[in-house]
Amino acid sequence: MSAGTDCVFCAIVRGDLPSERVSEDERAIAFMDINPVTDGHLLVVPRTHSRDLVEVEEADLVAVTLMARRLAGRAQERLGADGVNLLNCCGESAWQTVFHFHLHVIPRFGGQQRRDALGAPWVPTPGSVQVIAEAAARLRD
Repeated sequence: MSAGTDCVFCAIVRGDLPSERVSEDERAIAFMDINPVTDGHLLVVPRTHSRDLVEVEEADLVAVTLMARRLAGRAQERLGADGVNLLNCCGESAWQTVFHFHLHVIPRFGGQQRRDALGAPWVPTPGSVQVIAEAAARLRD
């Protein structure tokens, strides 16, 4: 999806598509995910279109992150969530399906499968010290 009329999140921001809005300010908007993985699953998006985490303007990234943090606290206080996951999928291989930068705010309810269908995406296992060091060297400033 691209900016403008083809982007479902741009259409929600414009008010062309219905949504359950939860919070908004001049830079960001939060609304309920229509395919929730847990009770209270939200999406926070910048009002201005950007494809993904790599392309989002810094000020929009800050606004979205701060709104997500506020809503994470609200989910714990008002929904009784035991914890919250913030998730960003950047690129098709990372499960991004709507190409407008967004953060998922996913309340977690330990031991309550009816309210929390999200499983752990991986099992932590020790990595190769050499592979870790090589990746670090390539990523350093």
